[in-house]
Amino acid sequence: MKRIALLIIALVALTISNTAFAQDTQGCAATVSLFTAPAKAKNYQQAYTYYDKVVKECPQSSYAVYQYAERMFKDFIGKGDVSKFTELEQMYKMSAQYYPTRVKEGDVLSDLAQVKYNNKIGTMQDQFNAFDTAFKRDAENFTSPKGLYTYFSLAKDLYSDGKKDLQDVFDLYDVVKNKMEQEEGKLAQKLTALIEREENGDTLSSKDKKRLKAYEKNLGIFGKVKGSVDSKLGNVADCPNLVPLYNKDFEEKKDDIKWIRNAAGRLSGKDCTDDPLFIKLVEQLDRLEPSANTKMYLGQLESQKGNSEKALAYFEESAGMQTDPNSQARIYYKIAEEKRKSGSYGPARSYYNKMLKVKPNAGIAYLKIAQMIAKSSNSCGGTVFEKRAVNWKAAEYADRAARVDPSIADNARSAATSYRARAPQKADIFSAGMAGKTVSLKCWVGGSIRVPNL
Repeated sequence: MKRIALLIIALVALTISNTAFAQDTQGCAATVSLFTAPAKAKNYQQAYTYYDKVVKECPQSSYAVYQYAERMFKDFIGKGDVSKFTELEQMYKMSAQYYPTRVKEGDVLSDLAQVKYNNKIGTMQDQFNAFDTAFKRDAENFTSPKGLYTYFSLAKDLYSDGKKDLQDVFDLYDVVKNKMEQEEGKLAQKLTALIEREENGDTLSSKDKKRLKAYEKNLGIFGKVKGSVDSKLGNVADCPNLVPLYNKDFEEKKDDIKWIRNAAGRLSGKDCTDDPLFIKLVEQLDRLEPSANTKMYLGQLESQKGNSEKALAYFEESAGMQTDPNSQARIYYKIAEEKRKSGSYGPARSYYNKMLKVKPNAGIAYLKIAQMIAKSSNSCGGTVFEKRAVNWKAAEYADRAARVDPSIADNARSAATSYRARAPQKADIFSAGMAGKTVSLKCWVGGSIRVPNL
């Protein structure tokens, strides 16, 4: 009997507990609704009266609470109530506490820094420090193109005000551009996979089509922002400014490996390689720290002397030693260009493809392959129809260049249109009876092209 009595007591307690939990859940749903309903309608003044109650009593009831709260506080701040910035910060902390898998530190901190900048909260140095903290604490999740541009823009403005060294501006420029190129590479890789599926005749789901458009759109944004970063840097990074800057400090810093490395890299990146200073820097760097970069610089010097064979040997050596994908891509491009200019189209394509493997958004590589294919139309086809059909393959490459690299999209699309105009037209296809058939491409181009159906 005693055991039965204890069992009954336990069941009653469990029933009471479940009832209380159900009532509490229902209560939170009602409380959350009092906040989210007006917030959804952008009636933020009314929503704000319920905000404290929601986050105190039901902080983990719905992630939507924090999403609407973010919009609400940004609206208040944007309309001049900068006192709400502290509450915005607190809201982010709570969302990270209760939804840690959905909140990324770099994303949040860069967003807060952008709000500071947009609404002139704090000094220019305060605003820069906010971006700097965000990037240094979680660079992986600091992916906003606008945030990256503002981060660099503030550094340049601080330099213009005499509050930051020019070298610091150069260093941050490299960091920001490299980060943007990394993000572009990730997007282009995803985009290329979907493009290849599309070209292979796969039917993309509606979700995949949305992703494809989003990847193209975001690549376009990064392309524009990269151009803005270059414009912001302006002529302070031109050879007339760089050479005196590094010449002045060479004797003092010639044994500082980091300084020599940065100076040589900057002059190389800006094609200031004709100046005697570049030769001094390269020779000194190769003595202090032989590396992939020194081999690349030595290749540049040999190329300037007209020693193509020695230049290519250095470039090959450098490419094999590189660990940074962007640097490796630049070297493969140099080698590909040397091969293309010498008329070695097959080997040139191999190096353009190596470039694309490490940097999928390198649209210039696709465009150069398209140009080589178009120039080879007379030698890579048997009949007149086959020779002209080669231009369809060139147009395919130009189209892909436009899709993965918005910075050259206009030129690439124009090239694709030009190549298609040289390919067989409807009357030619009809006369040859080739509609829907496959044409095998000869010589170095290889592969095949499917003739459009009429």
